[in-house]
Amino acid sequence: MNAKKPSESTTTQTEIVLPNDTNNLNNLMGGKLLHWMDIVAAVCAQRHCERTCVTAAVNNVSFGHPIPRASIVTLEANISRSFSSSMEIIIDVWTEDPQSGTKTKCNEAIYTFVAVDAMGKPVNVPEVCPESDLENSRYDAALRRRQLSLILAGKMKAEQATELKALFNKP
Repeated sequence: MNAKKPSESTTTQTEIVLPNDTNNLNNLMGGKLLHWMDIVAAVCAQRHCERTCVTAAVNNVSFGHPIPRASIVTLEANISRSFSSSMEIIIDVWTEDPQSGTKTKCNEAIYTFVAVDAMGKPVNVPEVCPESDLENSRYDAALRRRQLSLILAGKMKAEQATELKALFNKP
């Protein structure tokens, strides 16, 4: 299985915030944004491995700024790293004011997807070959996040987390 560049699976989705998508403050409901993020991340994961993928975890979501009604919302999903059958996908969200065209980053999230076969069993996925500084940074950070998650879940001993130890043992 050949490694793939993150750019090969980058997925962008654009939405407009309609009245039915808003809460009583006329801002996009958080659940609607989570739904959009899950979709764009799933497409990114499936493009990377060319298999059916399921959401394994919503690792982190940051709701930075409210998104007002009538805003144009752009979501961009990029794979940061793959492991044996799982992939970490980072979603960046921007709003665009339809009158001024001003774009502002407002949210971000990290999702984990697992590739599965027709029986729902996990299957191996291609490795990620980062190219840019941002891709390399996200690639390295993904291993630290994974090791921390495994430690907290009791699936890894802290002594085994080489990437985390290196972070704290720098001269």
